[in-house]
Amino acid sequence: MHCCQPAAGQKNGNHATDALRMRRVGIDTYQELVAYMRSDCDICRSEGFEAHSRVEVWRGERHIVATLNVVHFPMIAMHEVGLSEAAWRALGGAEGEPVQVRHPAPMQSFSSVRAKIYGHPFTSDGVAAIVDDIVAGRYSNIEMAALITACSGSRLDIDETIGLTDAMVKVGQRLQWQADMVVDKHCVGGLPGNRTTLLIVPIVAACGLTIPKTSSRAITSPAGTADTMETLAPVALDIETMRRVVERENGCIAWGGAVSLSPADDLLIRVEHPLDLDSEGLLVASVLSKKIAAGSTHVVIDLPVGPTAKVRSPQAAMALAERLIAVGAALGIAVKPVMTDGSQPVGCGIGPALEARDVLAILQNAAGAPQDLRERALLLAANVLELGGKAQAGQGLALAASVLDSGAAWRKFQAICEAQGGMRIPSQAAYTHPVLSRHRGLVIAVDNRRLASVAKLAGAPKAAAAGIVFHAPIGRRMEVGQPYLTIHAESPGELAYARAYAEAQENLILLQEV
Repeated sequence: MHCCQPAAGQKNGNHATDALRMRRVGIDTYQELVAYMRSDCDICRSEGFEAHSRVEVWRGERHIVATLNVVHFPMIAMHEVGLSEAAWRALGGAEGEPVQVRHPAPMQSFSSVRAKIYGHPFTSDGVAAIVDDIVAGRYSNIEMAALITACSGSRLDIDETIGLTDAMVKVGQRLQWQADMVVDKHCVGGLPGNRTTLLIVPIVAACGLTIPKTSSRAITSPAGTADTMETLAPVALDIETMRRVVERENGCIAWGGAVSLSPADDLLIRVEHPLDLDSEGLLVASVLSKKIAAGSTHVVIDLPVGPTAKVRSPQAAMALAERLIAVGAALGIAVKPVMTDGSQPVGCGIGPALEARDVLAILQNAAGAPQDLRERALLLAANVLELGGKAQAGQGLALAASVLDSGAAWRKFQAICEAQGGMRIPSQAAYTHPVLSRHRGLVIAVDNRRLASVAKLAGAPKAAAAGIVFHAPIGRRMEVGQPYLTIHAESPGELAYARAYAEAQENLILLQEV
């Protein structure tokens, strides 16, 4: 077997051999670490490496565990090992630098996954070992898929969820703040345009509470909070910059990926979304591990409920709320779930820049600003203010509204943007096209998922100005030929692609004859 250094290799009886040369092949595998070797490479043949083998690649004392792809044509040279973009970033180093490749040591923690598949609960030590190995890169996508499947549905009990959440916190960075009370807000997702964070943070910060908000980028949605905020200000803040912004303005809106909070969650999400398996326990661990790691002590969690939202029924929302509260209490964080309407998109814009424009309109108290987004943000801000002790029960809404109406929230938002690196103007798409109703009637239902698909096909979130503007909320009367959405795209091809999909759908909106 091959190791990077005699000391590491000798421990396992491995012998050092001639090094391969590392090469950056420029292949984007998202967060998956992938290595590429020629099938006729001496090391590949002698070690018996096959496609999808797990291999350790060592550069000095630094190493990664990667999935091997075997190349049958001269994409790389005989004595090279190619690295995907994710693997290249993780390993570091320079083009042509020598590396060693060997089989990884057997992974003991997967025995706990096998036991779970056969009905045995996780132990605290077992789940901690699993999380350690995931963060170390030892789990392949297939092994993580097996773990996610074993945890799907209601297969994790409260104790297992607590253990998993705690383990996910311990393997990442954990932020600490000078304030005794640190508030936060989170939404479990599944609702296009629900960009309340950009309104809640300045309202709450203007009232004097500490709210260091870390948010995610989109994974399968047309925009994440970080994507939308990035059209207005920098979000890739390191810990020291975050701390400086929060000390100055009481709050920030930053990308959580830049500070490595709960890194195990980021890796699991990468595999979890394509599987489309719901797991109440994994969802709770995902949400609370990041809130605890961010240093939050009191958190309001938005649970949108609707037939095409992530949480489909009030009963499911109640069960999720109870678990969030119980796990939070066990780990020292106060959690207040708030059930909201998840039957349709929030606001008008779906896509980073379009959602940012909705937020600006509300902050500036502009005529025509989307009232549903304003009201939802005020409701959630009120709950944060009451949970944080800035308002008595039932009085938070009036306080939040006064801060927004007076312009104090807008001034605070501008100050936060400036502290994060300077405020920007959201970009505008070069191409737009309305999609027209073919029927007359009253809108009685909206398919959130298909609307999100239209926005993604138009280029969101990578194309920040792309997405859709939605014109047909539930209760609106539509006439034949009236636009129910307008597609925004940055290229003619993406516009045509999104338009073809939208026009082929029969039930993006459901109309009732009147």
